[in-house]
Amino acid sequence: MPVSDEPSAEYVIGPGDVLSVSVYQSQPLSVSDLPVRPDGRISVPLVSDLMAAGKTPAQLEKDIAERLTKYVQNPVVTVMVRSFQGPPDRQVRVIGEAVDPQAIPYRDNLTVLDVMIATKGLTKFAAGNSAVILRREGQNEKRIKVRLSDLIKDGDISQNVAMHPGDTLIIPQSWF
Repeated sequence: MPVSDEPSAEYVIGPGDVLSVSVYQSQPLSVSDLPVRPDGRISVPLVSDLMAAGKTPAQLEKDIAERLTKYVQNPVVTVMVRSFQGPPDRQVRVIGEAVDPQAIPYRDNLTVLDVMIATKGLTKFAAGNSAVILRREGQNEKRIKVRLSDLIKDGDISQNVAMHPGDTLIIPQSWF
């Protein structure tokens, strides 16, 4: 099976996500606003300490339903992700001279412009045209130069690079 260079579009649950778990025709077993703990686990009625991180919502639905079959005949479980963080290896991190440096959950077709909008742009001290995206490719690390000031201030769309899960955007400080 060939390996694609494109990141998977299927969402993977991570610590910090907030889930809603619904068990059809069993309101007492349903939970809304259920945080995924830092250890990646969740607990719902009758099912404690179930690993949620690293799974898709469909995989987690299946796992919960399997555990509930001891108590409920043919449980129909729905898992909805209400608040997104994603696992750390699928987040895009922005460090340095962004107005609001942060880790952003990866989503399909995320670009550097989307990332800059989420982080509220560059500070007045940023050397935007010296920015670099660090991307892991197997055991290697690739450095992709990106001219953020040209993108943001001049509209140079050629600098609107596609982001991948796990990328780190580094925005250095300018020297006066």
